[in-house]
Amino acid sequence: MAHPTQLGFQDAASPVMEELLHFHDHALMIVFLISTFVLYIILSMVSTNLTNKLILDSQEIEVVWTVLPAIILVLIALPSLRILYLMDEINDPHLTIKAMGHQWYWSYEYTDYENLSFDSYMIPTQDLTPGQFRLLETDHRMVIPMESPIRMLISAEDVLHSWTVPSMGVKMDAVPGRLNQTTFMSSRPGVFFGQCSEICGANHSFMPIVVEAVPLQHFENWSLLMLEDA
Repeated sequence: MAHPTQLGFQDAASPVMEELLHFHDHALMIVFLISTFVLYIILSMVSTNLTNKLILDSQEIEVVWTVLPAIILVLIALPSLRILYLMDEINDPHLTIKAMGHQWYWSYEYTDYENLSFDSYMIPTQDLTPGQFRLLETDHRMVIPMESPIRMLISAEDVLHSWTVPSMGVKMDAVPGRLNQTTFMSSRPGVFFGQCSEICGANHSFMPIVVEAVPLQHFENWSLLMLEDA
């Protein structure tokens, strides 16, 4: 389980998030190399007494400092575009879930089942049990089967919300009157936390998201229990 208070990115729980982490490290290394090179040039210019007032231009240097940044931009743009297409691709999802944002809670509807839907409210601090996270736990978790492509249909009932689960690499705006969709797949079992990432009102920080990824057999048992209770 990814700890929600750790510094930096949470541990990746989906293939897309793993790609995003690799791209982050790739871009960060390029920025680090550029910063080191610029710092070296600045220190060299400040610390040297050598000057040449007769040099007015240098076509070779101008070619280098034009072509080199262009190559660096290509090295950043190509993997970025690849990940964008991966995040947009939705091929034969095994399960479709509709998430509806309200002030201030989420409603979930499993559209492949006839009567499987529920509201997900944050558990108040005084009702938490030992080991539960304050402002992150909900009374009903969104349960999904692991290693199965999940399609999320996301909208809102009243104002703008944003359905976000960092470990899954998912962040999609919930817009009233509009149905947005995204996809993800959990690569391992666990409980993953998220929060509304759009300022939606006074209780914006009190509508968390909890996704629980379980093996397929456990998911089927859970869905049967939920249908019986309905």
